[in-house]
Amino acid sequence: MTVMAERASDQMSVDLFERIAEFAAREDETVSFEFIGGRIEVKKVADARHGEIAMWLVFECKRARPELTLYVANQGLKVEAYRKGRALPDAVLAPVGYFNREGDWTDPDGVLMAVEITSYDSDTHKRDRVDKPRAYAEAGIPVYLLIDRDNLSVLVHSNPNPEFGYQDIHVARLGDKFALPDPVGIELDTEELKQYVD
Repeated sequence: MTVMAERASDQMSVDLFERIAEFAAREDETVSFEFIGGRIEVKKVADARHGEIAMWLVFECKRARPELTLYVANQGLKVEAYRKGRALPDAVLAPVGYFNREGDWTDPDGVLMAVEITSYDSDTHKRDRVDKPRAYAEAGIPVYLLIDRDNLSVLVHSNPNPEFGYQDIHVARLGDKFALPDPVGIELDTEELKQYVD
């Protein structure tokens, strides 16, 4: 069987990628796969401090907005223009029950925020600071929150434009207080996060 790539720069079709990712998830729990910009990207399993940051954010979001859930890890989203990409955000803020549907990859309509927490690996710059903001903006996700452990900062991307990416980026230092813009509308005090970075 021959599988044609959807774009000249693609390594493979989305259907083939989804089959590979499903097989890999059953065989190896140390990595997960994403399909962004027509290319497969490998994402290593996060370290313990990464998980602590995610759980801190879960509690903060639930306390402020009980009608929402911050879904952590392996909630696959269809991203990029025309939903040709597949991403596994570190967390996704959406209404309670949003992921109660079939399939591993969900349309992001209704997702309020995607979250990434940088990892200490060589791919984190390209993946979390370049590829993911572009893909999430193309998908129309209103807010992208990047907790950047390398730079001891938090970047809040908002006002997505499918052609140009996020048009507004607010940068705060770890330890600062700031507000996540609407439709999220949550205020965060990141002082506690300082204990989870080196």
